[in-house]
Amino acid sequence: MFCFNQKRVGPKLWKPLLAIAIISTFWFVGNREYKRRKEWWGWEEYHGDTSQVGDKVIVMAKLEKENTDWVAQNLPDWQRAIYTVDNTEAALHTPLNKGKEAMAYLTYIIEFYTRLPRTIVFLHSHRDGWMHGWHTDAWRFDNVRSVKALQLHFVQGNGYVNLRCSWNPGCKPSHLYNAHVTPRVWKEIFVNSTSAPTQIGAACCAQFAVSRDQVLARPLDDYVHFRKWIFDTELSDEKSGRVMEFLWHYIFGKDAIDIHKVALIQRPVIAVYTDDATSCQELAA
Repeated sequence: MFCFNQKRVGPKLWKPLLAIAIISTFWFVGNREYKRRKEWWGWEEYHGDTSQVGDKVIVMAKLEKENTDWVAQNLPDWQRAIYTVDNTEAALHTPLNKGKEAMAYLTYIIEFYTRLPRTIVFLHSHRDGWMHGWHTDAWRFDNVRSVKALQLHFVQGNGYVNLRCSWNPGCKPSHLYNAHVTPRVWKEIFVNSTSAPTQIGAACCAQFAVSRDQVLARPLDDYVHFRKWIFDTELSDEKSGRVMEFLWHYIFGKDAIDIHKVALIQRPVIAVYTDDATSCQELAA
C-alpha cells in the first residue's frame, strides 16, 4: 500500500497520486482474483466425449428472440430440448408462457417421461456475463463451463445437484422463512402433504441436474399436477416461477432445507459436496 505526504508532494499532486495508488491496489487485487478464478475454471478437463451425442440432455426455456445456438456449438455431445415459451408454432414449445423456466422444465418431463436420458440438466438460456448469469458460479459466469465441469457420476449418485454452490441467495437465515411458498401454496402443490415446512432453503436459481431415476421416483401424474398448478394459480408468471424455484430440490428428493454440504471454494465446485463446508441446514441453525 502506498503512503503520501501531502506537504512534500504538493497540494495539486497528492490527490491524483492517491487516486492512482487506490486504482492500482484494486487492479492488483482484482487481477489476482481473476487469475485465481481462471486457474480454477480455465481448465480443459471435460467430463464427456465430444465425438458423439451422449445419454444426456440440456433442457431450456427461451423467448423466440433469444439466440441459444451456443448450446449446440459448445456442447455438441449433449442432446438438446430447447422450448420456446412465446411461440406455439415452434417445434418445441410450452402450452403457456407462465411460470418462467418451470413451464418448460415440467413440459419436457411430461412429454419425455417414458424415454428420458440418463442425465438431465435444466439450464437458463443465457450463456455468460454478469448481467444475466450472476448466479452462475463458473468463471465469467459461463454456463458452458458449468456444464463441462459437471461430474455426471455424481449426479447419478446424488439424484439432484444444484448447479450453484454458493449459498447466497437462498440459504441465509432471512431467506428460509419463505414468503413465496406459503402454507396455502404448499398444500395446493403437494396435496397429500400433511403440513408445510416452516423453513425452505436451497441455493438459487433454478439451474440443476437430475438423474433419470430421480425423475422417475415420482409418478408422471405429479408433474402433470405441478404444471396444472402453474396454469391455474392466480399468481403471476414471475411469482409462480419463483415458487417453483424454491421447490425443485424438494420435488427431486431432498429435504425442505437441503442438507448437503457444499464446497464453496473448490475447483471446480460443480457437483462437489464435502463434509467440511457450510450447508443450508447449518445456516438455518
